[in-house]
Formats: sequence, structure tokens, C-alpha cells
Amino acid sequence: MRTMILVNTEYIAGKRLEFLGMARGSTVQSKNVGKDILSNLKTLVGGEITAYTEMMNEARAIATKRMVEEAEKLGADAVINVRYTSASIMQGASEIMAYGTAVKIIGDAEAPIL
Repeated sequence: MRTMILVNTEYIAGKRLEFLGMARGSTVQSKNVGKDILSNLKTLVGGEITAYTEMMNEARAIATKRMVEEAEKLGADAVINVRYTSASIMQGASEIMAYGTAVKIIGDAEAPIL
């Protein structure tokens, strides 16, 4: 099993790329009622709401994994221009989407003529 290359640039330095299409993955996450109540109490005193930080980190990991799986189905070696977006679906639930351009590495880029 090879590792998928993920970059947030429009290219991979030194490589020629074949563009295969968009790859995306998403998930909708929410916390349970008990943690939601504790998080609401935390907003009264301020500070980081770690339950939500953990939820969003988990959601990004799931969305990224799903994006990679979609890119693999397209035959990609890499995903370039990787981006993340989030949206509130309802109170206490958020969608995280990871997306980018699936590409196949087809060789080394030609050196520039100086």
C-alpha cells in the first residue's frame, strides 16, 4: 500500500501531473448531550472547548480519509490544492469537507532552460 501525497499547492515540485478530477470527502459530526451541556457551561467562563476541538479534529481526519479513498478510486497518486471547509448543519452539528484535485504523477518536470 503506497502513501497518498497531499499538498495544498497547485503542483508537486519537480513532477509532471495528469489531472484526474475532484476528490472530496465529508462527514457530519455532533457531540452527545452530556458533553454539549458541559461545553455550554464552558462558554460562561471562556477558554478552549476541548470536546469540540476533539470533535473537529476527528471530523477532519474522517473527511481526509474519505477524500483519499475517492482519489484512489480515480487512480491518483496525489491530491493537490487540498482545502477544508466547515458548515453548521444544526445546533451542535457541523459538516467538515475535504476536497482537492486528484492527480497522477506521470514523470519528472523538465528542468528550466537558463
